[in-house]
Amino acid sequence: MAVPQLKLDDPQVETQTTPRPPKVDDNYILMHAKELSESLHQQRLALYPPVAQKSLRKFTSGEAAKLIGVDDGYLRQLALDGKGPEAETLPNGRRMYSLDDINALRAYLDENARGGRRYLKHRSGKEHLQIISCVNFKGGSAKTTSAAHLAQYLALSGYRVLAIDLDPQASLSALHGYQPEFDVGANETIYGSIRYDDEARHPSEVIRRTYISGLDIIPGNLELMEFEHETPKALANRRPGETKFFSRLTIALSEVADDYDVVVIDCPPQLGFLTLAALSASTSLIVTVHPQMLDVMSMSQFLTMTADLLGVVKKFGGTVEYDWMKYLVTRYEPGDGPQSGMVEYLRGLFPEAVLENPMLKSTAIADAGINKQTIYEVSRERFTKSTYDRAIDAMNNVNAEIESLIHKTWGRGQ
Repeated sequence: MAVPQLKLDDPQVETQTTPRPPKVDDNYILMHAKELSESLHQQRLALYPPVAQKSLRKFTSGEAAKLIGVDDGYLRQLALDGKGPEAETLPNGRRMYSLDDINALRAYLDENARGGRRYLKHRSGKEHLQIISCVNFKGGSAKTTSAAHLAQYLALSGYRVLAIDLDPQASLSALHGYQPEFDVGANETIYGSIRYDDEARHPSEVIRRTYISGLDIIPGNLELMEFEHETPKALANRRPGETKFFSRLTIALSEVADDYDVVVIDCPPQLGFLTLAALSASTSLIVTVHPQMLDVMSMSQFLTMTADLLGVVKKFGGTVEYDWMKYLVTRYEPGDGPQSGMVEYLRGLFPEAVLENPMLKSTAIADAGINKQTIYEVSRERFTKSTYDRAIDAMNNVNAEIESLIHKTWGRGQ
């Protein structure tokens, strides 16, 4: 008997087809971007719901005394005498200070100081604004981590600090509670103050307060890339009297200079027009470097390109002279022989330029970052005592060394 031939379109036939994978194109990538963005947004809402804002923890009397630079017993006596701000007292009698309380204590102590000691660290009119850029065009060098911790350390120490997120990836903004695609709108980055058209805004309009007293931020997002796209057009069609691209950030910062002591800029990991504008505006540079051969080789290329491009900027009237430039060794593991060898290699080449204190690789810093926090924001109870103390001591040593460079530039004693 002949076997009947069935056609594929015969309703009796059930064809089994393997589902086709989605087409990987711009729409596919956009779908992933939207799903990830929404997921991150929901995570943030769970951690910091709309009715609440990210806030800085309070400090024990011992921590407050250390930040101010006095003995804990002295703070206790001030509290007993009813002098200075009144701290929160827990049921167990423990006193807790907010950063606003600490700054109020600084103001009180400064007003009643003897012997010329200063507790308020604001710069005088003779001390120029310090603009410190953290740079490297290789990702993974802990540039954003360094910038964030430096800015927070200086604010905790009593300086008036402005942090600028110049990286379109906006990690510094996210670390301070701003999800770039949800919280930062059009014309709300520093691009809004350095753009070439009539929509440019005064920098004070894009500055935001943070939850850390004394620390303001200009957040970033992908809008910053507009400066990279528009600058070539502006160079090709430059109008008479128009501010050169490398001077635009300098001029914007001059508009708010009186409000701050230090500006910390987190530069993008590329040597484009944004980074060149930051380099031209800066008074000092921190070059972050992970002590691995490939990273050091990359830094060599970065320095070569930077020197070449700054030479061009200088030729056209830009400022390229700095108070200091330092290499900061990051994610350092002292027990790693090759890393230690690389650090010694760098110190042998540039004995005066490598910071004495490295930023150690730390699980405490990494774990804090998962929750969009720095080591200064987390409490000691979250980690073992040794892990926390090792991390914060190393970070304090790095930032205290940078603070001493600022003081030296200003002509202050330590």
